[in-house]
Amino acid sequence: MRHGIVQHTALAAVGLLAVVGLAGCSADTTPPVGTVSPSSSPRASGDPSSAVPTSNAGSAAATPASGAGGGSAAGDGRCTTASLAGGTAAGSGGAAGSTIIHLTLRNTGSAACTLQGWPGVSFVGDGDGAQIGAAAGQDRSSAHPTVTLQPGQTAVAPLKIANAQDYPPSECTPTAADGFRVYPPGSTASLFVPASGYTACASASAALLQVQGLVPEGQATD
Repeated sequence: MRHGIVQHTALAAVGLLAVVGLAGCSADTTPPVGTVSPSSSPRASGDPSSAVPTSNAGSAAATPASGAGGGSAAGDGRCTTASLAGGTAAGSGGAAGSTIIHLTLRNTGSAACTLQGWPGVSFVGDGDGAQIGAAAGQDRSSAHPTVTLQPGQTAVAPLKIANAQDYPPSECTPTAADGFRVYPPGSTASLFVPASGYTACASASAALLQVQGLVPEGQATD
């Protein structure tokens, strides 16, 4: 009888230990309070998508480049088309068969700006600014310094114009011009410079125009 009681007590003790062991295993699967499971952990600090913008983020993009916004110069200091007024002035007169005039570009802005190189030039007509014939060739041997224009100052580019009458009509197709389309160096926007009394050739094979580089007013040597 006593032997049965001892055996029963031993079995009960084993069962209790098993229950305690199972309870301990289940407790190990629950993270302590305050821990974060890997699936919900925040991104590493080096991950750009987790970065928190600072108060000055984007400030560089919002700051205008030097000289921009005043209608006077591009970010690199070049004169913009919007800050220039185009015109013509008398040149040396030219030789037989051609005329030389000066194209002028005056800084109408409020700050200094620069021009360097050859302007793009062509005849226009038909009352709508349509280009007539070939654009001007560039006299690459001519002086082409960087010209700094203070407000109100002018740069000039000598323009040689051949006589359309010297070409057979079949090769020229003479057409009255209203003036010139002028692109300042480095610009994709143009100026219309009115000029009457010129005859252009509609045929692109009859190249009438040749332009020199821009120089300060008074320094052209055409």
